[in-house]
Amino acid sequence: MNYGLKSAAATSANASDRLALIDFKNLITRDPLGIMGSWNDATHFCNWIGVTCNPSKERVVILSLEAQKLAGSIPASIGNLSFLTGINLRSNSFHGQLPQEIGRLLQLQHINLTYNALSGKIPTNVSRCTELRTLNVSYNNFIGEIPDQLSSLSKLVELGLGANNLSGSIPPWIGNFSSLFKLSLALNNLQGGIPSELGKISGLGHLQLYGNYLSGQIPSSIYNISSIYFFSVTQNQLYGQLPPDVGLRFPDLEVFAGGVNNFTGPIPVSLSNASRLQVLDFAQNSLTGTVPAYLGRLQSLVMLNFDGNNLGRGEIGDLNFFGSLANCTSLVVLGLGRNHFGGELPSSMANLSTQLQIFTVGENVLQNRIPAGIHNLVSLISLGLEGNYFNGSVPDDIGMLQNLQGLNLNVNRLSGLIPTSFGNLTRLTRLFLEENRFEGSIPPSLGNLHNLENLNLSSNTLNGTIPKEVIGLSSLSIALVMSNNSLTGSLPLEVGKLRNLVELDISGNKMSGKIPDTLGSCVRLERLHLEGNQFEGTIPETLKNLRGLAELDFAENNLSGKIPEFLAKLPSLKLLNLSYNDLEGEVSAEGLFANASAVSIEGNDKLCGAAPQLLLPACSRKRNRAKLSLREVILISVGVAFAIAVSCSFCLY
Repeated sequence: MNYGLKSAAATSANASDRLALIDFKNLITRDPLGIMGSWNDATHFCNWIGVTCNPSKERVVILSLEAQKLAGSIPASIGNLSFLTGINLRSNSFHGQLPQEIGRLLQLQHINLTYNALSGKIPTNVSRCTELRTLNVSYNNFIGEIPDQLSSLSKLVELGLGANNLSGSIPPWIGNFSSLFKLSLALNNLQGGIPSELGKISGLGHLQLYGNYLSGQIPSSIYNISSIYFFSVTQNQLYGQLPPDVGLRFPDLEVFAGGVNNFTGPIPVSLSNASRLQVLDFAQNSLTGTVPAYLGRLQSLVMLNFDGNNLGRGEIGDLNFFGSLANCTSLVVLGLGRNHFGGELPSSMANLSTQLQIFTVGENVLQNRIPAGIHNLVSLISLGLEGNYFNGSVPDDIGMLQNLQGLNLNVNRLSGLIPTSFGNLTRLTRLFLEENRFEGSIPPSLGNLHNLENLNLSSNTLNGTIPKEVIGLSSLSIALVMSNNSLTGSLPLEVGKLRNLVELDISGNKMSGKIPDTLGSCVRLERLHLEGNQFEGTIPETLKNLRGLAELDFAENNLSGKIPEFLAKLPSLKLLNLSYNDLEGEVSAEGLFANASAVSIEGNDKLCGAAPQLLLPACSRKRNRAKLSLREVILISVGVAFAIAVSCSFCLY
């Protein structure tokens, strides 16, 4: 609709709308897309971007500026847009309080202010907007309790108050909203129980209560709402058993999530009847029994997550249900870690969904070898097999999982060589192989992993030198840990390329040579552990560049020379261990060295001074006698001889 330009001839009502919009514009502090540029006198306000008017009365009925990257606050004069039926400011950066004047908009039906930075309390005057169907202010910074005045909004279809800082309890009067279809109170600080009155909302389909501090059991009345398709109470303090017939009560269920609570009992077999189920997530509870094979009927399943329960009996056959999961061809996440599953990892896992991206079965009691057929899971991004009893060698076929970003084989009984095929996993960011029985040398092919951020090879029986291809991976930014092996040789100078590394731990090996000066280039280091090796020479002065260093441990080496003064002044250093070396000289009594609990320097017999708590002997204070030149010696000798001769001549008289 093209509206003609009106200025002096405009009605007072039109002028009121225009002035309210100008107030809105004047409070915009950031407008990178230039949206407010169209809000000018050259164009009728009904033609401004984001503004929709009633054609016959030329009154603003909708203000919609979703995702326009705007920042600013909402003026009180917004209450003058008396014909407004909808306001949508979703996904911007509006801040400040939502003005009470919004309660003057008696025709308002839809409010969407999600994903902003609005703060203060939810204005109680919103309760006057009795025509509201949608009230969604999720993902802001609102505080306080849910106002009881909102109980007058009896026509609400959607109530979204999630992801704020709301406190108090869930009001029972929400159960009177007979038209409510979507209720989101997630990610707040709500406490108390779930009101049984919510069970009166017979048409409720979407219920989000996750991320609060709710306690007690889920009221049985909730399970009578057959229209529920989205149910999430994850991360609360709820307990009790899931109803055996829950899959029959919620026949349209698509999301059923209750992770991080205290639920007990078995997984209901009836869930296999919820044929639309896509997400089944009850991780970190206390569920018992095993996973029903009937879940293989859920062909729409995308996530099946039972990490961190008490499932399984530690026996052969605990994972027999794997075969049925081959029917779940859309499965992306399969979480079975930290349970009591025993027996072997079935070869039928090779038939799992080729869409599978996350597979965890760590911290169980699984035995035998890792099936070679694992290479069929070509979409895997994360594979967690840690904390089991897997033995034998790692299949070379794992090197075919070229989408893999995280591989965790920690704490098993794996042996043999680290496969050179790992070098093909070029998207890998995390590789954990510690506490196994790997032997031989570290394959230089790991140097191909240019996205690697975290590498842990500790507590194996690796030997040989550290390949410079590996030690120089500039992508390493979290940790490089190779402690407790039998690695030899010197630490390559390429270590200086690890400029973003936070932790370097090569302790408990047989490394020798000098500590490289290039370590001073690793300016983000917080933990540096080289203890239990055979390093020699002095502590590099370049380490003074490590301003964020919190832990430095060079104990049990062959270091010599003085303790550098800069160690007392490193601002973040909290733990320093230089014990059992061959260091000498006076130790500072200042800075970190004034805290005996933070410093360990025993086993260095040539050290002295320091704070009394370190129990070192006092330093000797002998006067330093300057050495005399040969010319000075001759002159002094001649002078002494002359003085003696003169003295003797006096004696003759």
